[in-house]
Amino acid sequence: MNKSIKLRLIIMNILQWAVWGAYLTSMGSYLFSVGLATKIGIFYAIQGIVSIFMPTLMGIVADKFIPAQRLLGLCHGISGIGMLGAGFYGMMAGNEVSFGILFGLYAIGAAFYMPTIALSNSVAFKILETNGYDTVKDFPPIRVFGTVGFILAMLFVNFVSIDGVQFQNSYNQFITSGVLGLAMLLYCFTLPNCPCNKETGSNQTLAERFGLNAFRLFKDKQMAIFFIFSMLLGVALQITNGFANPFISHFQEIPAFADTWGARNANALISISQISETLGILLIPIAMRIFGIKKVMLIAMFAWVLRFGFFGAGDPGAGVWMLILSMIVYGVAFDFFNISGALYTNMRTSEKMQNSAQGLFMLMTNGIGATIGTLSAQAVVNHFVNNAAEPDWSAAWYVFAGYALVVAILFMILFKEPKNLEEKIA
Repeated sequence: MNKSIKLRLIIMNILQWAVWGAYLTSMGSYLFSVGLATKIGIFYAIQGIVSIFMPTLMGIVADKFIPAQRLLGLCHGISGIGMLGAGFYGMMAGNEVSFGILFGLYAIGAAFYMPTIALSNSVAFKILETNGYDTVKDFPPIRVFGTVGFILAMLFVNFVSIDGVQFQNSYNQFITSGVLGLAMLLYCFTLPNCPCNKETGSNQTLAERFGLNAFRLFKDKQMAIFFIFSMLLGVALQITNGFANPFISHFQEIPAFADTWGARNANALISISQISETLGILLIPIAMRIFGIKKVMLIAMFAWVLRFGFFGAGDPGAGVWMLILSMIVYGVAFDFFNISGALYTNMRTSEKMQNSAQGLFMLMTNGIGATIGTLSAQAVVNHFVNNAAEPDWSAAWYVFAGYALVVAILFMILFKEPKNLEEKIA
């Protein structure tokens, strides 16, 4: 086996996720600074909208026309150009930024980045299998370095500044992402070939290729309840990515907190969430065996209540411990539902429908749910912060916490865990 393969895939994963980490958690602060605070939700919602169809389209292209590693690079190249365009436009426009132009350039970047998440996994699986590795055993340690790349990019835009302005508060975060995207373009063309399999899906209808046959699962009452709650919990996924940085950074305008480390380094503080996410993955096998799938999902839902509640009560001064606790529980909130939900979907569906079912799970959470969530969250923040005589961030966070609590209670009452899953987990 080629021992350098793992190192090459580790580098690929670092770059793959660093592209996203450069702006995902800090974009809200830049938009806030250029007068687009009321549009933050739209910028995050477009990620969910394009996730509904772009990954499937690019998957078809990779199957039929362009080797996956090259398509991965091309998508990053187009995305990188879009992000560089957004960054350089921000540089030229200063504080007179046009929503239409900035959003259009950013949307191109997002549209071609989102399918690379699935493509990068496909490339890694194919290369590992070709070189005789066990994907179940060898991929997770490689994928962890993706989170490392995300964190490094977050810290880079937090601590690097030009003329006293941190990248996390300026257009430079888009430029950073664009440069990393172009680096990924070049790197992908050095990876081993992942040839097209033109026979894959040759007998499938277009509806089957898009995974629409998975909607048959809604005929099963418990599966229907599960997917509906996947969407309802998906509402929470992008809220803190969009609004945590502006929330923490706003304390710089309050004299009592202006000089605190947390207020000045929001992205560094938020990076604890990603570290927690990495550790949360390690807890899942143990939690699944002890509690079962339903309780693990409930733990995730109540963790979202704490995530938002600690934000509402905390501050970067004496209350910074609450912000840190919010970051710590994020790993459980995010991982426990996403991974246990994917496992539940896999266990409850037949082998020939598993891929489509996983696509439906992603559609309900990261597509429909996240899109509704960011747009709704924007309305809440507009009401309590942007359009209020006295901005009240705490009230907004408590609304989000209350929503998560209601979802958790309803899930606890309505969802029934099939008994035979306990044997499969064991």
